[in-house]
Amino acid sequence: MESQARGGTRWRRFGLVMVPSVAATAAIGVALAQGALAASFAVSGQQFKVSLDELDGEGFVQYGALVTPSGGEERPVVVSAFDHATITNLCQSVVIPVPFFGDVTVRIGAGTNPDNPVEAENLFIDLVQLNGDATFGDLDIGVAVGSTTKGPTPESGAQPGSFAQQSDWALLEDVRQTAWATSAGSFKLTDLSLSVQRGKNECF
Repeated sequence: MESQARGGTRWRRFGLVMVPSVAATAAIGVALAQGALAASFAVSGQQFKVSLDELDGEGFVQYGALVTPSGGEERPVVVSAFDHATITNLCQSVVIPVPFFGDVTVRIGAGTNPDNPVEAENLFIDLVQLNGDATFGDLDIGVAVGSTTKGPTPESGAQPGSFAQQSDWALLEDVRQTAWATSAGSFKLTDLSLSVQRGKNECF
């Protein structure tokens, strides 16, 4: 009985520490969405998972780049960028290992109503894996980075003259992706929900 009480106390203490941290993370996200902070930031040492039913994007560009996670070595990523995107049934999750406690999952959901989707402007996603169905409009494959004319201007980290592709629009469906980072000039999260749970409870 005594050990159970101590375990409960540790969980409550973790909650007291974690909730303000999550609130701070949410505040940073809101500041980014409102353009109050620059989108450039140091990439954490953890990947996160994102699932969505549909992403309808205008002005699409995709190219290779490098990111350097905190405390790690450079990693190759594929950057997918959109001038504007609407997203239906978005789920984002990250599992945080806590010493002497175990895994904790921070999970965010939004845009569950197709008539009121998530909206993003100037959206950049640093991907390591993506699965789903994709349709592109007026697609150009093999464009040199630095010579793209569709989608946002490639950010630093892309090698000038390297391979890129672009299209007027892109429709992604039933997406499951793993990423290092996401940034946006604005990000409107409708029907937002955020949860912190002990153990692994990822989006997929």
